Amino acid sequence: MASHNYFTYITTNPRKTTLYVGVTNDIIRRLDEHFKNCGNPSSFAGKYYCYNLVYYERHSQINHAVEREKEIKKWSRSKKEALIYSMNPFWQFLNLKVQDE
Repeated sequence: MASHNYFTYITTNPRKTTLYVGVTNDIIRRLDEHFKNCGNPSSFAGKYYCYNLVYYERHSQINHAVEREKEIKKWSRSKKEALIYSMNPFWQFLNLKVQDE
């Protein structure tokens, strides 16, 4: 049986003032799409330049990834920040890290 990878992730803008929560089955492609979409006012991530990955979780089933995305989206900013700090205490941009995995 083939293994599937789905990701729930959080991106931020260069100044780390805005957070975007999403889900994808190809995180490298999705981060590239976010970067190429910078400044596009028709999408939230594009409008606020949210292309820097600061948090992600890997799931083997899409329904788990989507449920987690919905859960995190409901959280306050402070709770999202605590989640990011739990994995990435210095808020390093992880875009290159996921490319190496």
